Amino acid sequence: MGRPFGGIVIETLIVNVLLVLMAFAVLVLARTRNLFAVVVLSGIYSFLMATILVALDAVDVAMTEAAVGAGVSTVLLLGALHLCKSEEARPAHRPWLPLLLSLATAGLLIYGAMGLPDFADPNAPIHQHVAPRYLQNEVDVPNVVTAVLASFRGFDTLGETVVVFTAGAGIIALLRRRKHKEKGREGIAMRDDLVLLVVGKLLIPFILLFALYVQFHGDFGPGGGFQAGTIFAAGIVFYAIIFGLDKARRVVPDRLVETLLAAGVLLFIGVGVAGLLLGGNFLDYFVLDKDPIHGQHRGIFWVEAGVGITVSGVMLKIFYMFASRGQREGNEE
Repeated sequence: MGRPFGGIVIETLIVNVLLVLMAFAVLVLARTRNLFAVVVLSGIYSFLMATILVALDAVDVAMTEAAVGAGVSTVLLLGALHLCKSEEARPAHRPWLPLLLSLATAGLLIYGAMGLPDFADPNAPIHQHVAPRYLQNEVDVPNVVTAVLASFRGFDTLGETVVVFTAGAGIIALLRRRKHKEKGREGIAMRDDLVLLVVGKLLIPFILLFALYVQFHGDFGPGGGFQAGTIFAAGIVFYAIIFGLDKARRVVPDRLVETLLAAGVLLFIGVGVAGLLLGGNFLDYFVLDKDPIHGQHRGIFWVEAGVGITVSGVMLKIFYMFASRGQREGNEE
């Protein structure tokens, strides 16, 4: 049975209101010169997008958008802002050409959208092409999104994981400097704030536990390696902000973080190689067990674990690099 008509109307109204708020946030962003306000507005925009995705029942994507866009990305951008000026330089010329180009692009997108099928139309071509095969779900994984990402589109997900690893390695190469002896300065820490200290001690264990739940429950509900890795990294970042960067590095050392960066990609590739050695194709999970369905579950489990390991390692390493760079800048002053 479909949704009641009243529910569809309310959902459409909510989505339209959120879209208007997103458009308003973009307009304010375009007029804002204070970079701190830009970062905050970007986080608000990302949170609104995540809310729209929840309203459209795309919970897996919404979880990723909230964790990455509104969460860790905001922290990393604030870390980058700590290393530069807080005000954007005024342009030398009026940006009429970029404005006209943006308006022309928006017009083309609107014109193209007018030719699309009606929203949620079950007879749309996209629902009649490969979607039926995905929904038949011969891999027998309750969460279709996980089945698509880890099995049907395994090569694509491997490529995304390698891109994340490459981005992390590139940032390390750009930000790494010779180590300075740091005496009498611990860097970021808010442990003198009693409220944050108590809240942190209460919430951080549950954040890390929720990350594990999202990782290992991704076959049955919203979640998976991308979301879990980001949530786990966010928990450690929260710990570092409250208790200090040095303590966070003792809990999760740099050497371990750098190992995680590569270990997840190697684990992902290793699952594919195991399929080859057992007589199947690369990333063919059916041969990983006597029962093909169990083989699929086993392959998806390890592939998602590899994604989560690499994502958490990259996120933590980027945060460590930004935070420690700001710490050294303060020492040099």
